Amino acid sequence: MHGTNATQAYMTGHMLIGGELVESKDGAWLESINPADESPLGRVPMGSAADMAAAVEAAEKAQPAWAALSMAQRAAFIHKLGDAILARTEEIARIESLDTGNTIGPMRRDVNTAVDRMRFAAGLAYEIKGETVPATPGNIHMTIRQPYGVVGRIIPFNHPIGFAASRIAPAIISGNTMVVKPSEQSPLSASILGEICKAILPPGVVNIVTGARETGEALVRHPRVKRIAFIGQPASGMAIQKAAAETAVKHVTLELGGKNPLIAFEDSDLDKVAASAVGGMNFGWQGQSCGSMSRILLHESIHDRVVERILDRVRKIKVGHPLDPQTNMGPINNKAQYNKVLSYIDLGRNEGGKVLHGGGIPKGDEFKRGFWIEPTVFGDMNMSMRLAKEEVFGPVMSIFKFRDEAEALAMANAIDLGLTAAVWTNDINRALRVAQSVQAGYVWVNGVGQHYRGVPYGGFKNSGIGREEGISELLSYTEEKVINIVIGGGDYNPAAAG
Repeated sequence: MHGTNATQAYMTGHMLIGGELVESKDGAWLESINPADESPLGRVPMGSAADMAAAVEAAEKAQPAWAALSMAQRAAFIHKLGDAILARTEEIARIESLDTGNTIGPMRRDVNTAVDRMRFAAGLAYEIKGETVPATPGNIHMTIRQPYGVVGRIIPFNHPIGFAASRIAPAIISGNTMVVKPSEQSPLSASILGEICKAILPPGVVNIVTGARETGEALVRHPRVKRIAFIGQPASGMAIQKAAAETAVKHVTLELGGKNPLIAFEDSDLDKVAASAVGGMNFGWQGQSCGSMSRILLHESIHDRVVERILDRVRKIKVGHPLDPQTNMGPINNKAQYNKVLSYIDLGRNEGGKVLHGGGIPKGDEFKRGFWIEPTVFGDMNMSMRLAKEEVFGPVMSIFKFRDEAEALAMANAIDLGLTAAVWTNDINRALRVAQSVQAGYVWVNGVGQHYRGVPYGGFKNSGIGREEGISELLSYTEEKVINIVIGGGDYNPAAAG
């Protein structure tokens, strides 16, 4: 098994600050571990508050000249950046797979999807526009959109290059510069992205500062970074809101976790429901996805038949080294997450859930080291259990039984998260009723998992605030300014004012 990693040399990465690849000012390093065997994979600088301050200063310095370029010029830079990323797809996907534990196929797709999203943002650039308002006769009242200045972006461990690269373009296309703080759990691909940005972009337009939680907090708290965007866990999102508010008034958007329900009614295609339940659980990256379908709600008349079909599919999931193309599921990303997943499996057992598959560590010598967990399915679940309500962020699926539409909706909505949901039925009226009533920001009817280009993604409740991946994301990186042109400069008339 470990032969797939034998040729991977220890990697030493650098941060990108002001167009230079640098170490941290105090010489500290952050080591990254291969979750498949716990061997050291590489290291990146442990960025300090001083490093973050230098990155923000570099971004501020670069911003006026970047904003002075035309939309077409900035779009051309983004297209060149995309080309350069694609040219290193295999290298990025390989280190990403080793660093995250995610299987190699999805990691290759992450690189391609990221570049697709970058090109999409570049193509939407001319839609970042204002409007005129007929407020008074004879005068012109118009809005324009201006960049915030410096944008801060904090990246999670599950799709490091996918989120880092794709989220650069919507922020910088309107004239912002940017500081990116990658996850401390899977930081290595960010160093490759830094090398590419150094080669393609003007110095200081994109800065990448690696490090731990304190590094990210320095970015969030920086008084001159007014726009912050974060993808991660709800508790971290709340901490970011609090920290940001302590230094300045900021625009913070958060794309947070989910405990997402797939609701299948009695008229559904049972094979498709089972395939969607397993596919939507994202076992290819160990269920470590905010959008994973971790709650499967089945009508009582189809429950047993769908459960058997789900188990047939889960039994075929091959757990193994993430670089092996035959592997369907790799190791959990890091030790803390591994312990968290195992604790939730124990909790589910203790609460009365029935382990239908998995629930332990795979058998075999290759699984003696590393953060390995079997794909796990719980049955006999009810909404009083913590496992039913709390996000695990691991390969743990819970299956529930419902009697009617009202009960299904009550179960789906009985938690404080609301990112995604899927509704399976052939009754169009029911599909629309449930889709409108389920408390989630991104809903599929007779589908699952897929993100569609241009469609805004984000959650209700504690699953976040703001939307990404659509035109609203691009607009969110700008501030609206009103310009009132008073023809002839007329006298101020309070009676005519709004």
